[in-house]
Amino acid sequence: MNLPNKLTIFRVILIPFFVVLLLFDITAYDKWIALAIFIIASLTDFLDGYIARKYNLVTNFGKFMDPLADKLLVCSAMICLVELARIPAWVVIVIIAREFIISGFRLVASDNGVVIAASYWGKFKTTFQILMICLMIADLPPLALVTQIVMWVALALTVISLVDYLVKNKSVMQDNKK
Repeated sequence: MNLPNKLTIFRVILIPFFVVLLLFDITAYDKWIALAIFIIASLTDFLDGYIARKYNLVTNFGKFMDPLADKLLVCSAMICLVELARIPAWVVIVIIAREFIISGFRLVASDNGVVIAASYWGKFKTTFQILMICLMIADLPPLALVTQIVMWVALALTVISLVDYLVKNKSVMQDNKK
């Protein structure tokens, strides 16, 4: 197993520790440790992709597990933040719905022999979602307005990136079989 795949697995392993520390009072520093784990896990997302592309270590396992690990991390964090009343549930539903739609869309495209690459809108969306989650975990009153603005930007980018994927790849949804 190569390094990028090990980093992906490491990210998945970090998720339960992150969730427990974020949701349960174990120490006085739980949220800060959870935040550190989330940041480390988010950095492994960037690092595994960078290493895989730079050193030609892209594998089928990585193509499947890397996006799954990303979705597990971000969705777990947002669901915990709903539980902590730091983000409205409807915002999380919109964000998770987008992930399901894009995953299904990619599955249909793959079935038709089409690979849908990540777009810049998707990368911006991910960056703002990670920033939003970090700010919400930290939950610092002086940054409350900034946190809300980042949440709205993340939500807007979520919708924009969905529309971008669908418009650019609408031919994938056309039934070419007669």
